[in-house]
Amino acid sequence: MAVWDDVVGQDRVTAQLAAAARDADALVTAGSAPRQPPSGAPQEPAPERSGASQMTHAWLFTGPPGSGRATAARAFAAALQCVSPDRALGGAPGCGFCDGCHTALVGTHADVEIVRTDLLSIGVKETRDLVRRSSLSPAGGRWQVIVLEDADRLTEGAGNVLLKAVEEPAPRTVWLLCAPSIEDVLPTIRSRCRHLSLRTPPVDAVAELLVRRDGIDPEAAARAARATQGHIDRARRLATDERSRARRAAVLKLPLRVDDIGGCLKAAQELIDAAGEDAKQVAEEVDAKETEELRAALGAAAGTGGRLPRGTAGAMKDLQDKQKRRSTRTQRDSLDLALVDLTGFYRDVLAVQMGATVPLANDEVRDSVQRIAGTSTPERTLRRIEAVIACREALERNVAPLLAVEAMTAALRAG
Repeated sequence: MAVWDDVVGQDRVTAQLAAAARDADALVTAGSAPRQPPSGAPQEPAPERSGASQMTHAWLFTGPPGSGRATAARAFAAALQCVSPDRALGGAPGCGFCDGCHTALVGTHADVEIVRTDLLSIGVKETRDLVRRSSLSPAGGRWQVIVLEDADRLTEGAGNVLLKAVEEPAPRTVWLLCAPSIEDVLPTIRSRCRHLSLRTPPVDAVAELLVRRDGIDPEAAARAARATQGHIDRARRLATDERSRARRAAVLKLPLRVDDIGGCLKAAQELIDAAGEDAKQVAEEVDAKETEELRAALGAAAGTGGRLPRGTAGAMKDLQDKQKRRSTRTQRDSLDLALVDLTGFYRDVLAVQMGATVPLANDEVRDSVQRIAGTSTPERTLRRIEAVIACREALERNVAPLLAVEAMTAALRAG
């Protein structure tokens, strides 16, 4: 299985990456480094094949959530580390079976650093650690690859730290940045990266991936892929996690519960409580273990009641702050997921009202969709979709979640 097999519905992107990996392999064989553009010069995707090398030192993967931008970046990192003997016979890098490919894909390769965060942002300190890592020579003699899956979460200061490393990289260092859109990355950084734009993969392709990779029943895979409209990670979670299905079913009942102000306020509170429960579950699974491990590392006596050595309270405070930020992000992500499902419901309502022939994403609640469609107009449905989008934007601006959701449910009632 080649490293590209899990990059679903992105034939143009995988062709460009495969060509770049082939050129990168030739550069390693020749003992040279990738050509870097003049400082500040924008990089455009290279042609399918040309006389110039298609390999460069910095790449920016963008695409809507669920498009697989991080998967594409990890696959490219694996192809850059491929040591398959077939390369000497004309085989393409990225076999998926050799030690270089396998360790890069599972995250244990010494020269591949995969960075993802469960916090709200990536700060200056973490970015400086990455920059120091990027200056090292690759232990395996091929490439030092830094995959930054959440480049859109870099603070302004962290972005400025990263800029210097992207401007003047080490000879064998490759940066792979991932973000939802090109606007989510500082202009000075994106102008020094080769940009690859991914699309939402087709529903059928996502369903096929779930069956092939995760062994999910074809009918359940097709239902999950349709419900999430091609979002790979959400489709997998929906097909394998009963709690996720229950959460989604509760969200899809909300449009029928906002007939009066009391119903609006109750529905809003339940959405917030469900998101808080998700954050609490993550905390229960991770926080206690992290705290006990840190206490042991600091030399505290066994058990949660043991006293910490003098001067270590600051480390515990830093961990608690990190756990609080992670809880906030988990709650926001859970709430945003519910709002995405709600948007999909009203998308189906609009499709029914306009007589569109597209399949319904939420076919299991077709009766509710038709009921809402028959008692409102397309104009009201569009205003309701705009209300959900406005709520998501308010949450991004750190508006109090309960206030934002209450305003949304009231707008859904008014239409």
